Amino acid sequence: MIHSTAGGTMREYKRYDYAKVEVEGSMKFYLSPFKELKEGDIVTVEFQNEIREGKVLRVDRNILEQNFPIPVKRLGKIIEIVR
Repeated sequence: MIHSTAGGTMREYKRYDYAKVEVEGSMKFYLSPFKELKEGDIVTVEFQNEIREGKVLRVDRNILEQNFPIPVKRLGKIIEIVR
């Protein structure tokens, strides 16, 4: 609990779109900057320090960062929607 006399403030959590992407048989979550992203899209992502194509298996939209099991700073971003 944060008391007003302590000078603290509540943290503002941001909302993000997350996508589960299959790349070379592995599943990873990525942040999606694309509102039009949908299940089945082919995207480019960074995977094992290389740019690879992967298939979007699931998209979770407008999720509070505190409600996602992986910290935002540990996730990569989808680079591009290929098709």
